[in-house]
Amino acid sequence: MRSLRILPIVGAAALALAACTGSAPADSTASPEATQPAETIVLNVYAAASLTETFGELEHVFEEANPGVDVRFNFAGSQDLVTQLGEGADVDVLATANESTMKKAADASQVDAQTIFVTNTLTLITTPGNPAGVTGLDSSLDGVKLVICAPEVPCGKLTKTLTEKLGVTLNPVSEEQAVTDVRGKVSSGQADAGIVYKTDALAEGDAVDTVAIQGADEAVNKYPIALVSASTKKDLGQKWIDLVLSADGQKILEDAGFTPAAK
Repeated sequence: MRSLRILPIVGAAALALAACTGSAPADSTASPEATQPAETIVLNVYAAASLTETFGELEHVFEEANPGVDVRFNFAGSQDLVTQLGEGADVDVLATANESTMKKAADASQVDAQTIFVTNTLTLITTPGNPAGVTGLDSSLDGVKLVICAPEVPCGKLTKTLTEKLGVTLNPVSEEQAVTDVRGKVSSGQADAGIVYKTDALAEGDAVDTVAIQGADEAVNKYPIALVSASTKKDLGQKWIDLVLSADGQKILEDAGFTPAAK
């Protein structure tokens, strides 16, 4: 019985000795170099919310062509992006949904030369099946829960321009700070109808129905893109802009419902 009590102590002592000698597990073959993470360069792109899907698709193309680069986006209302830029946000490329918003950044010497890369127009969306019976910017909207973009947002400013041209007065139940918020409220059933860019209607797919706005071509938003003046990665930022302007980039944007600036 005495020898049985001693054996566990001997075993524990042996384990302690192995720990003191610092012997590694037999299958440990990784070298310090192999465990070092590869250096990643981050390219910060601030873009209008309506570019979410297309820029996300372009991200894969860009990162495949530029190993070691991580494109990171901030998608929001264009006015919010310019405000954040002015507050010192780390931004390399800025793309807004209209020229007047980009002009604020240009007037503050925050961006370099701008290039118009696409245009966009408005349309109506409704919940699937259009149960409210919306037919356009007309009396069919009476009593309908309509959501639109706030007037300080590019899509809201465009909505105001269009309704003034058409002589229409709207009575929305809410005004949103980004076009993606408008489409989200309609697709989720919180609203019966909303005014969004044509591209946003396409992006929602079967989650909404689309009702064309007669005379929508009377109001068009032009999207500019520019390098941020304070960026330390302008060469990389220019590569992103070049991709957006390339035939492949323009094809992706056109397939999403944008009109290439050249057309």
